[in-house]
Amino acid sequence: MEINLKDILLVSIQLLLFVFYALAVDGSLGFSFIILKGGLFISGIGTLILLLALLQLNKNLSPFPTPRNSAVLIQHGLYKWVRHPIYSGIIFMLLGYSVYQNSIYKLFITGLLMLLFHIKSNYEEQQLLKKFPDYVAYKRKTGKFFVRLF
Repeated sequence: MEINLKDILLVSIQLLLFVFYALAVDGSLGFSFIILKGGLFISGIGTLILLLALLQLNKNLSPFPTPRNSAVLIQHGLYKWVRHPIYSGIIFMLLGYSVYQNSIYKLFITGLLMLLFHIKSNYEEQQLLKKFPDYVAYKRKTGKFFVRLF
Protein backbone atom coordinates (compact mmCIF):
# COMPACT_ATOMS: atom_id res chain seq x y z
CA MET A 1 0.00 0.00 0.00
CA GLU A 2 1.41 3.30 -1.04
CA ILE A 3 0.04 6.06 1.19
CA ASN A 4 -0.08 9.39 -0.59
CA LEU A 5 -0.82 12.97 0.42
CA LYS A 6 -4.54 12.66 -0.37
CA ASP A 7 -4.82 9.63 1.97
CA ILE A 8 -3.14 11.55 4.78
CA LEU A 9 -5.22 14.69 4.16
CA LEU A 10 -8.56 12.84 4.19
CA VAL A 11 -7.73 10.90 7.36
CA SER A 12 -6.39 14.06 9.06
CA ILE A 13 -9.60 15.97 8.31
CA GLN A 14 -11.63 13.03 9.61
CA LEU A 15 -9.66 12.94 12.87
CA LEU A 16 -9.99 16.71 13.25
CA LEU A 17 -13.77 16.48 12.81
CA PHE A 18 -13.89 13.70 15.45
CA VAL A 19 -12.03 16.02 17.84
CA PHE A 20 -14.44 18.88 17.09
CA TYR A 21 -17.38 16.52 17.63
CA ALA A 22 -16.07 15.66 21.10
CA LEU A 23 -16.04 19.32 22.18
CA ALA A 24 -18.88 20.45 24.43
CA VAL A 25 -20.58 23.39 22.73
CA ASP A 26 -23.95 24.84 23.72
CA GLY A 27 -26.85 24.97 21.29
CA SER A 28 -29.99 23.02 22.09
CA LEU A 29 -32.47 21.82 19.48
CA GLY A 30 -35.37 21.48 21.92
CA PHE A 31 -36.17 17.86 21.08
CA SER A 32 -38.75 16.00 23.14
CA PHE A 33 -37.86 13.16 25.51
CA ILE A 34 -39.05 10.52 23.02
CA ILE A 35 -36.91 11.94 20.20
CA LEU A 36 -33.89 12.08 22.52
CA LYS A 37 -34.33 8.41 23.41
CA GLY A 38 -34.83 7.57 19.72
CA GLY A 39 -31.48 9.23 19.05
CA LEU A 40 -29.86 7.02 21.66
CA PHE A 41 -31.39 3.95 20.00
CA ILE A 42 -30.09 5.02 16.55
CA SER A 43 -26.67 5.63 18.07
CA GLY A 44 -26.69 2.12 19.54
CA ILE A 45 -27.62 0.61 16.16
CA GLY A 46 -24.80 2.60 14.56
CA THR A 47 -22.34 1.30 17.15
CA LEU A 48 -23.37 -2.30 16.40
CA ILE A 49 -23.03 -1.74 12.64
CA LEU A 50 -19.60 -0.18 13.14
CA LEU A 51 -18.30 -3.00 15.34
CA LEU A 52 -19.65 -5.74 13.08
CA ALA A 53 -18.19 -4.07 9.97
CA LEU A 54 -14.79 -3.72 11.66
CA LEU A 55 -14.81 -7.41 12.58
CA GLN A 56 -15.83 -8.45 9.07
CA LEU A 57 -13.16 -6.30 7.42
CA ASN A 58 -10.58 -7.88 9.74
CA LYS A 59 -7.03 -7.79 8.28
CA ASN A 60 -8.13 -5.53 5.41
CA LEU A 61 -8.77 -2.67 7.85
CA SER A 62 -6.83 0.52 7.24
CA PRO A 63 -7.59 4.13 8.17
CA PHE A 64 -6.47 5.17 4.69
CA PRO A 65 -8.66 5.04 1.57
CA THR A 66 -5.98 3.26 -0.47
CA PRO A 67 -6.34 -0.51 0.08
CA ARG A 68 -3.48 -2.55 1.49
CA ASN A 69 -1.39 -4.57 -0.97
CA SER A 70 -2.64 -7.79 0.66
CA ALA A 71 -6.29 -6.67 0.74
CA VAL A 72 -9.10 -8.83 -0.60
CA LEU A 73 -12.52 -7.58 -1.65
CA ILE A 74 -14.99 -8.43 1.13
CA GLN A 75 -18.49 -9.12 -0.23
CA HIS A 76 -20.11 -11.00 2.64
CA GLY A 77 -21.84 -10.00 5.87
CA LEU A 78 -22.72 -6.30 5.96
CA TYR A 79 -20.53 -5.80 2.89
CA LYS A 80 -23.01 -7.88 0.90
CA TRP A 81 -25.53 -5.05 1.30
CA VAL A 82 -23.43 -1.89 1.76
CA ARG A 83 -20.01 -0.95 0.36
CA HIS A 84 -19.02 1.28 3.29
CA PRO A 85 -20.72 -0.02 6.46
CA ILE A 86 -18.02 1.45 8.73
CA TYR A 87 -18.91 4.93 7.50
CA SER A 88 -22.62 4.04 7.81
CA GLY A 89 -22.13 2.92 11.41
CA ILE A 90 -20.24 6.10 12.29
CA ILE A 91 -22.95 8.24 10.64
CA PHE A 92 -25.75 6.50 12.58
CA MET A 93 -23.76 6.53 15.81
CA LEU A 94 -22.90 10.25 15.67
CA LEU A 95 -26.24 11.35 14.23
CA GLY A 96 -28.14 9.49 16.93
CA TYR A 97 -25.88 10.74 19.69
CA SER A 98 -26.21 14.31 18.39
CA VAL A 99 -29.99 14.01 18.68
CA TYR A 100 -29.68 12.38 22.11
CA GLN A 101 -27.42 15.24 23.26
CA ASN A 102 -29.91 17.71 21.75
CA SER A 103 -26.94 19.43 20.10
CA ILE A 104 -27.17 21.49 16.92
CA TYR A 105 -23.36 21.79 17.02
CA LYS A 106 -22.87 18.01 16.99
CA LEU A 107 -25.42 17.67 14.18
CA PHE A 108 -23.45 20.22 12.16
CA ILE A 109 -20.18 18.31 12.69
CA THR A 110 -21.99 15.07 11.77
CA GLY A 111 -23.11 16.73 8.53
CA LEU A 112 -19.51 17.72 7.77
CA LEU A 113 -18.38 14.14 8.46
CA MET A 114 -21.07 12.84 6.10
CA LEU A 115 -19.76 15.16 3.38
CA LEU A 116 -16.20 14.02 4.08
CA PHE A 117 -17.25 10.34 3.97
CA HIS A 118 -18.87 10.97 0.58
CA ILE A 119 -15.64 12.52 -0.75
CA LYS A 120 -13.40 9.94 0.94
CA SER A 121 -15.48 6.99 -0.27
CA ASN A 122 -15.47 8.28 -3.87
CA TYR A 123 -11.68 8.42 -3.74
CA GLU A 124 -11.52 5.03 -2.01
CA GLU A 125 -13.69 3.49 -4.71
CA GLN A 126 -11.36 4.83 -7.42
CA GLN A 127 -8.53 2.99 -5.65
CA LEU A 128 -10.61 -0.18 -5.24
CA LEU A 129 -11.53 -0.16 -8.94
CA LYS A 130 -7.81 -0.16 -9.78
CA LYS A 131 -7.11 -3.10 -7.47
CA PHE A 132 -10.25 -5.22 -7.99
CA PRO A 133 -11.67 -5.59 -11.52
CA ASP A 134 -14.88 -7.14 -10.10
CA TYR A 135 -15.53 -4.00 -8.02
CA VAL A 136 -17.66 -2.61 -10.88
CA ALA A 137 -20.21 -5.44 -10.51
CA TYR A 138 -20.06 -5.23 -6.71
CA LYS A 139 -20.70 -1.47 -6.87
CA ARG A 140 -23.67 -1.98 -9.19
CA LYS A 141 -25.46 -4.36 -6.81
CA THR A 142 -24.77 -2.74 -3.40
CA GLY A 143 -25.59 0.58 -1.79
CA LYS A 144 -22.87 3.04 -0.87
CA PHE A 145 -23.81 3.83 2.75
CA PHE A 146 -27.32 2.39 2.95
CA VAL A 147 -28.98 -0.76 1.63
CA ARG A 148 -30.05 -0.39 -2.00
CA LEU A 149 -33.77 -1.11 -2.12
CA PHE A 150 -34.30 -0.86 -5.88
